Amino acid sequence: MQNTHFQSLEGRKIEMKKTALIMAGGRGERFWPKSRANLPKQFLSLTGDGKTMIQLTVERILPLVDIKDIYIATNRSYKTLVKEQLPEIPDENILCEPIGRNTAPCIGLGAVHISKKYDDAIMYVLPSDHLITHPQIFRRTLSEAADVAEKGDNLVTLGITPTYPETGYGYIKISQDETLGEAFKVDCFVEKPDAETARKYIAAQQYLWNSGMFIWKVSTILSNLKKSMTETYEGLLRIKAAIGTEEQEKVLENEFQAFRSESIDYGVMEKAENIYILSGSFGWDDVGSWLAIERMQPCNEFGNVINGNVVSIDTKNTIIQGNGKLIATVGIEDLVVIDTDDVTLICDKNSTGDIKKIIENLKICNRTEYL
Repeated sequence: MQNTHFQSLEGRKIEMKKTALIMAGGRGERFWPKSRANLPKQFLSLTGDGKTMIQLTVERILPLVDIKDIYIATNRSYKTLVKEQLPEIPDENILCEPIGRNTAPCIGLGAVHISKKYDDAIMYVLPSDHLITHPQIFRRTLSEAADVAEKGDNLVTLGITPTYPETGYGYIKISQDETLGEAFKVDCFVEKPDAETARKYIAAQQYLWNSGMFIWKVSTILSNLKKSMTETYEGLLRIKAAIGTEEQEKVLENEFQAFRSESIDYGVMEKAENIYILSGSFGWDDVGSWLAIERMQPCNEFGNVINGNVVSIDTKNTIIQGNGKLIATVGIEDLVVIDTDDVTLICDKNSTGDIKKIIENLKICNRTEYL
């Protein structure tokens, strides 16, 4: 085990080791039909630069974290994709969950692997499928968050300054009377609001979008898991004890199956004290649906975002993603048209949230070749 605390001659503590856990196990169903079970959104290139979402995530944090200290938590079936797209990540840092158990067990798994390697360390927890258009500002915000995390047993998250009354995000209410450095104390987490409530949140100027990004010491998140999710914590300790032994995979399989599926927000953050939040303005987008394409790529003079072999007549405010064969549109507006080798999706923009219903229907009909 490596000790990550070093003392200068004056006895002052130097900054802690920085590590990162990138969560990459999701299926990206809202980006169907391009995002599939065998090639989900985080492994797709959606920004026009040829880089996939997970590659961009690693690239933007490399100035802060050494590649050997970046961990990828993913589904077992995606291990090959991770190795292909991120060949510099050490094999032992690819943490393959035997079954999906939401973000709390996922983060706990990353924490025990890091704690097995280091006495303690700062842990950046990041989704693999977000877009950040100002990476330098993002890294500066992460560094500020790490400073807050180091000052005590503080759980730190990043909130996004709302620009419109979004109903698809959770919100975090801040306490403007209590700060630590650049961070505000968190008052409470709130669920996704309806449109009227979202407008009230914007007007109150006390609410930030919940980005799902976290910064803390490994010791801090483990102590909070011990307090709030005791059975999961005890299972994580058994996994930690088996790391590097012949029993590692067997213990991981047994313990993970038994974990309660729980988000880190519900399992830990909503019950914890000493939670702080930094407001981020670094061009964040969670790329949650096909509508994000309009925020990622330029529209033409008719409000269309078009990629591929497309001829459009009297077509407005429409997203068209082709796949080789000619797509011709006439007299349409406010649609999403996505073409792949075996599926063509045509969807009203206001109904993109219902794409998951198609997937559920396909599952019921056992048409798994389209999933």
